[in-house]
Amino acid sequence: MVVTAVTVREDVVDPGRAGPGTDPSGAPFLRARLSLPTRPGTFLRRERLSAALDRAARAPLTVVNGSAGAGKTLLVADWAAGLDGPVAWMTCDPADRAPGMFWAYVREALRGADEAAMAGVRCPAEAGRVDRRLLARLAIGLADRDRPVVLVLDEFDRVTAPEIAEQLRFVLHNAGTGLRLVLVTRSEPLLPMHRYRASGEMAEIRNADLAFTPDEAGELLALHGLSLPGSTVGGLVRRMQGWAAGIRLCALAARQRPDAESYLKEFEAGRSTVADFLLAEVLDGQTPARQELLLRVSILDRFSPELVNALTLRGDAEAALAALHRENAFVQHLGHSWYSLHPLFAEILRVHLRERRPGLEPELRRRAARWLRRSGALFEALAQGAAAGDWDFTAGALVDDLAIGQLFTGLRAEHLCGLFAGMGPEATGPAPDLVRAALDLSRRDTVHGLARLRRAEEALREEGTAAPAALLSRALLEALAARLTGSPADAEQAARVADDAWQEVPAQLLEAHPELTALLLTHLGSARLWAGHFDAARAALSPVAASPPAASTALPRLEALGRLALIDHLTGWNDRARHKALTAAEEAERQGLSERSGSLLGRLVLAAVSVERDELDRAEDLLDGTGDEAALAGDPVTAAFLAVVRARLRLARGDLHGVRVPAVAAAVPSPWAEEHAAVVASAAHLARGRAAEAVEVLRGAPRERTACAVETARALLAAGRAEEARELIGHLPRPDRQGPAVTVRVTLVRAQAAHRAGEDATARRLVAQALLDARREQLRRPFLEAGPWIRPLLRNSPRLHRLAEGWLTTAPGTGGKAVTRPPAREPVPLVPEKLSGREREVLGRLARMMSTQEIAADLHVSVNTVKTHLKSLYRKLGVGRRTEAVRRARELGLL
Repeated sequence: MVVTAVTVREDVVDPGRAGPGTDPSGAPFLRARLSLPTRPGTFLRRERLSAALDRAARAPLTVVNGSAGAGKTLLVADWAAGLDGPVAWMTCDPADRAPGMFWAYVREALRGADEAAMAGVRCPAEAGRVDRRLLARLAIGLADRDRPVVLVLDEFDRVTAPEIAEQLRFVLHNAGTGLRLVLVTRSEPLLPMHRYRASGEMAEIRNADLAFTPDEAGELLALHGLSLPGSTVGGLVRRMQGWAAGIRLCALAARQRPDAESYLKEFEAGRSTVADFLLAEVLDGQTPARQELLLRVSILDRFSPELVNALTLRGDAEAALAALHRENAFVQHLGHSWYSLHPLFAEILRVHLRERRPGLEPELRRRAARWLRRSGALFEALAQGAAAGDWDFTAGALVDDLAIGQLFTGLRAEHLCGLFAGMGPEATGPAPDLVRAALDLSRRDTVHGLARLRRAEEALREEGTAAPAALLSRALLEALAARLTGSPADAEQAARVADDAWQEVPAQLLEAHPELTALLLTHLGSARLWAGHFDAARAALSPVAASPPAASTALPRLEALGRLALIDHLTGWNDRARHKALTAAEEAERQGLSERSGSLLGRLVLAAVSVERDELDRAEDLLDGTGDEAALAGDPVTAAFLAVVRARLRLARGDLHGVRVPAVAAAVPSPWAEEHAAVVASAAHLARGRAAEAVEVLRGAPRERTACAVETARALLAAGRAEEARELIGHLPRPDRQGPAVTVRVTLVRAQAAHRAGEDATARRLVAQALLDARREQLRRPFLEAGPWIRPLLRNSPRLHRLAEGWLTTAPGTGGKAVTRPPAREPVPLVPEKLSGREREVLGRLARMMSTQEIAADLHVSVNTVKTHLKSLYRKLGVGRRTEAVRRARELGLL
């Protein structure tokens, strides 16, 4: 390539004031402005950008437009140094606002690249003007070349004269293929960019292209002698948004620290070399009015001209913001008249604001909070109000805008909890107390939540005429507290209060917060479900489950689906229950929601259905690890049903010692939870041959409930009290609207009574009816739990055998034995390593279907210790999960 540094020829003298080697003012040309900048030893060549410049240079005009410190100049200088052809470099100067000065330096730069092309072009005689004929000769000299000259104009943003821009356009157009112009600038050039873009005659490399990727940043840090984890490098790139100067300055500073990684993670941007650079290069170069604007908007994540005017008490923000964006002053345009600051620049400006204008920040935030709320940006208003410590405004806005339900929907719950974490006791009144109650209840702390609700109620009473939004918010929290404490009556009262308040709330406010209605109905439906009022629970839950999927109502919709699935299961409709539970699980997965957030109950229903089908390994897999989640759910419905399913699975596994359903703390007992606890306990006694104990367990059970009545009849028959059993069977509750899982058990106990009375034909007819009802839903457990009396009937009756074959019994010739699970695999003869005593204890409890938490409590060790033993067990047994461990242990004779 041609060397770009210019050697001034003393024998060429231009007319006018310009002497040999001087500009129109008579001063010598500054050679540094006409030389390629030197690349430092730590410069990183980024091939993707060099390749982009190669492609761009095919067009007449290339614009490299980026903010201060984006790495524009060094990028283009490195690329230009590698070109195989003439390159002219010129660094623009404020003096270049005069056309004669600008073109004198351009001509001198081009002479250094190709002296012959400029032989007929004189230096402008005057600093303030340039002759049109001179520009024409310059363009003609370039157009005659066989190979184009690449002319780089660095810091072109200093050229602000429209006259020069028009002259440059003239030369570029008339030079044709002889000139390739590269502009390196911080702002949009004055050239008619829209025309170049439309005609395809221009290529651009902008801030987003110049930003460092994590891989590039890692290479740059390595050049500075720093070898850091990818997570640290990625965090630095995110904080800097790929800004080259920021990454380089941080690398230089980190190199001086004993722990570079910690420094880069924790450095204070407001007091660093990065801050010094930005303040000097960006802020100090602005007018006082623009400096004040930048300082004031630094408190905002985004801002519009109207909001900026509210903060600056001026009216010229629109023009100022457009100019700052055009000049790449770290003001980013978000579209639709909204802007933001580079996060690092904003952080530095906030520190500078506090030093320059102490005490102003809270007032600015209060002003912004009120403007944002009026404009409908509630959550940005809340953030500003919280940052200002204005809790009366912040809590009041959350309550009055009916947004308190957002604390429970998962969308902004974590963010809102963080905002209000700093609210101290000095904030008093209904709104702060309601928010405190909501925070407590979101953590399932009903003791403190109810106490704060009482205080809020008193404060609302003292105010006399409470706002409908506050009453509705309180009703929502009362309903949630009632659900969590198992208080159906309180939930009904909260619903009545909500109905009254609903009429007074503006319709558009309710439409903006559909989660409020969804949450309230879900809480009410859950409380009704706890009370065993299944039809009323369905009435509350069904509209929520039927609502179209939406982000704001996703969690209550999942919870409603799970509870409706449970009602279906409890009433015997397992296929319906399974469908709803699967829908909830699929939606949770599709929306990236955790099971704790709503589909946990659905998973428990799937486990219960698997037990009914005698798919015990699948049920165990579904239950595995639910202990912590159920505790976090803090919901009596979930906790009670989890206990029931675990007990039924242990019963099905034959672990009769571990079968129990612990009571769940609640204000009132749940009839279905009590019913199932009694039924499971009785079934365990029957399985151990203790008929008298089975009868005794059910003595106080509500026989008007079908499951209890059926189990009592079974126990009476086993105890030899056939007359009492037949009397009870004759008065069994009618199974109207009950599903197969209930009706099959009713039919089987009637068949058992008939069989005991010697009425074999009736017994076979009833068993056939039960098989027909059970086959579609694969209900195996009712037959497996029926007792030994049923096996001869299935074996000796061809019709019954046909009805059972293929899903309940094995193929012909196997004796009609009930199928409970696939045959075990061939035993593996040896265990690679001997199990320790503690590992054997853990294994024994695994076989009894105990959760990790239960094993830890039983062995008086920590949960982490149990997990360590489990990992060792899995490794020694060559398995990956607990069900496989138990199966393998049985194959090896360890259990």
